[in-house]
Amino acid sequence: MEVLRYEIKDIKPPEDIRAAMERQMRAERDKRANILESEGRRDALINTAEGRKQEEIKASEGRRLKQINGAQGLAAAIRAVATATATGIRELAEAIRQPGGWEAVQLRVAEQYIQEFGKLAKESNTMILPASGSDVAAMVALAMNVATNSRPQVQPGVTIQR
Repeated sequence: MEVLRYEIKDIKPPEDIRAAMERQMRAERDKRANILESEGRRDALINTAEGRKQEEIKASEGRRLKQINGAQGLAAAIRAVATATATGIRELAEAIRQPGGWEAVQLRVAEQYIQEFGKLAKESNTMILPASGSDVAAMVALAMNVATNSRPQVQPGVTIQR
């Protein structure tokens, strides 16, 4: 079949049919507008919820990293104090092994004994006195005797492990 010619005519439907067609087109446009509006509200709510979710996740990660950093800092500080303490103890032990080192320890113990005994006398109503309370030299000798009796016997070049 071959179309050789076509013709467009101006067709004017009756007024009631035209009004019905306009109402149908208006209803279709209103329906599409309502659908687009509801989809827009839904997308906005989803975006808001997703934003809150991301915010909570980031805040949680921030708190977690803060705790990790705090724990690592505390661990490093503990290690530093332990290392410094160990180094100090080693240096003190080495100094005690030197000539006159043990005598210095005895002097230090005697000084601390007198100092602590004085604090006890100032701070307390109850006081424990040695048998010879009037003789300070006896108290110092007692402290030095305790230190001497507890002194390990070390030969030069020998290390004691406990």
